[in-house]
Amino acid sequence: MGTQGENVRVIAGRYRLEARIGRGGMGVVWRAADQLLGRQVAVKEVALDDSLSADEARQQRDRTLREARAVAQLHHPHIIVVHDVVEEAERPYIVMELIDGGSLAERISADGPVDAREAARIGIALLGALRRAHDAGILHRDLKPANVLMEAGTDRVVLTDFGIAQVAGATTLTESGSFVGSPEYTAPERMSGARTGPESDLWSLGALLCTVLSGESPFRRDSLGGILHAVVMDEIRPPAQAAPLLPVVRGLLERDPDRRLDAVEAERLLLAFRQTGRTPRPAPPGYTPTQRNVPRRRPVPPDAAPPVPSAGTPVTAVSERSTKGSARGLLVAALVAALVGAGVSAAALLAHDGGDRGGGGGRAGTPAASTSPARGASASASASVSHEVSPATAHPTVTVTRERTPSAAGRTAPAGYRTVHDPDGYALAVPDGFTRDPQGERIFYMSPGQTFRIGIKVSDPVVGGPLVVMRSADADGPSTNPGYHDGTVTPTTHAGRSAALWEFTWEGFTEAEGARHTYDLCWEEGGRMYDVWVSAPVGRVTEAKKYFDVAVDTFAAS
Repeated sequence: MGTQGENVRVIAGRYRLEARIGRGGMGVVWRAADQLLGRQVAVKEVALDDSLSADEARQQRDRTLREARAVAQLHHPHIIVVHDVVEEAERPYIVMELIDGGSLAERISADGPVDAREAARIGIALLGALRRAHDAGILHRDLKPANVLMEAGTDRVVLTDFGIAQVAGATTLTESGSFVGSPEYTAPERMSGARTGPESDLWSLGALLCTVLSGESPFRRDSLGGILHAVVMDEIRPPAQAAPLLPVVRGLLERDPDRRLDAVEAERLLLAFRQTGRTPRPAPPGYTPTQRNVPRRRPVPPDAAPPVPSAGTPVTAVSERSTKGSARGLLVAALVAALVGAGVSAAALLAHDGGDRGGGGGRAGTPAASTSPARGASASASASVSHEVSPATAHPTVTVTRERTPSAAGRTAPAGYRTVHDPDGYALAVPDGFTRDPQGERIFYMSPGQTFRIGIKVSDPVVGGPLVVMRSADADGPSTNPGYHDGTVTPTTHAGRSAALWEFTWEGFTEAEGARHTYDLCWEEGGRMYDVWVSAPVGRVTEAKKYFDVAVDTFAAS
């Protein structure tokens, strides 16, 4: 609803401003009448910085008009039509088509998230708009649900508000040394000031798809510092609702812009999903459709020596530390770029948010995700978390300890489960209806349709123990599990014995089975090494976690 009768006036002798229908950082949008052609239009009154000198104000107006005229040359069904660009009293106005309908943000707020098919339709439309703009050398730089209009009646998707857009080779209206855009939808390379290109708009689209599917950006936090930390450093966890489109979302939310999914490929994948209900991906080399979902690992020789960290280095993977060191550098750069004009101390903000301590982070002021007791703790087990920080390095080593409850120690199969005594020399509780399926050295208990898979492997101990085995598996994850991501290895204990928990998400061996999540616990007992895991579709991890907890807590070696 607009505000009627507010400052009604005629500009350029032609456009009568009738009602204010929107306001943003770049100005006010009016519903107006084009008195020459007798049609309704939208007129954006661009806000100017009153603190500028006369010369600076003139340069700002010139840039605004030049960029608006460039956008007016973009002809695409999913880009707002710019009819005219005029000046009145030394202030620029952009005359656009009037879209009868609210924004995508308003739609989500009123009606909730959309399903994957509708999200794919929206994504395809926006990819077409971005490709047209990028081909013309124009970047949007503020793609978010509030800048996407949904036309009433037709549901046409229209990208609008190129207010902070950048024309290739031109200095833009808003580049005055301060950060511009919406942080929750801004690519990490833009946060740090490293670069801005078409890839940055594609990152924003990935965040937008998560929002339309779940109702919230995956980078939403309680403070600006928390948002910057989430974009630049935190583990990226798309919502469960994104599972059908996960290859696209993951590809667009790749932090390295050189590896980010491009617009052509993203559009192809979304079109395929619309046609078939599945999001395709290239078949990984060396895999066949008959292979099962197993936390596959290259064998670790029994006499292999454990990795020896350098002096003063915490017991973490070197590659993980180097990655986080680079990310921390980006975070510092992003904080400086975003907050230098606001008088905020980046050092104080980093101290508040915890930097990269603990290997991750969550919402500002909360413990890191990898130190959460919920990670690796079962419904029938308590978890204690300790932070041991070396004074020389100030890097914590996190240990999660599983403690059996009396019910778990009793090894009684819960309701809906049965205890199986496997010929390989162990017993555990599995859900009713699961059937045994030996596959070489691995034994599986499969649900009907093999949606859920409980796996067990018995092997000889390895020098360095379960932690070395699991870290080796994590390092090999991308080569043994297609689309491997979000892998974490946590030192823990099981029934008083040293153990390691490996958890990860991957894309499955075939398109039909789709994205899956795996929990895997490894420990030594009685001179043997035991490995128990459960995998399931990403949308059913709650059930999978329950099966995993019961299997581990009732496991008994004979």
